Amino acid sequence: MPEPLSQRPLTVVAVSGSVQAPSKTTVLVEEILGALGRELPVATHLIEVREVGPQLAGVLKREDLTVALEEELRSIEEADLLVVASPVFRASFTGLLKHLFDLVGQYALVDKPVLLAATGGSDRHALMIEHQFRPLFGFFQSLTLPLGIYANDSDFTDYRVTNPALRERIELAVARALPLIRARAVREAAGVR
Repeated sequence: MPEPLSQRPLTVVAVSGSVQAPSKTTVLVEEILGALGRELPVATHLIEVREVGPQLAGVLKREDLTVALEEELRSIEEADLLVVASPVFRASFTGLLKHLFDLVGQYALVDKPVLLAATGGSDRHALMIEHQFRPLFGFFQSLTLPLGIYANDSDFTDYRVTNPALRERIELAVARALPLIRARAVREAAGVR
């Protein structure tokens, strides 16, 4: 039986849907992980679809995955908290990110907290979190956290977050997530799913 959440670091798996390197989306994910780590003991794991994408090529069923990619999917399914981010690509998240989540078990993310984030060229794309990401994780019956984090190109300089307002949004999203994460730890300790 795994150690209760209240007695161990929070296992946070972050998925960056960016297909580019360097990537503002991955930088945003790293900033979010840092903010979580300042508030809670965490053990983090970052999955970048640009790295695992070649292993997804031609895979139509989970049983066709490489051992390494199967381990990545298990880490998503077993995480205490997911941070999922994507650049806005053709008005949605990237296709490789969707393909990765197409292989996640249908009921593996039930009640799992998910912090959503996205990056785009301008603020016109900010609603992608609400109109694309939330429905995807609604399908999984996940608990999407109250505040998503959207960043546009002007929030970065040389692939570093330089806008203080974005840092504040990250801190606020994490602060708003903490009570839900702590409540889940209490339920888990009580043996309630």
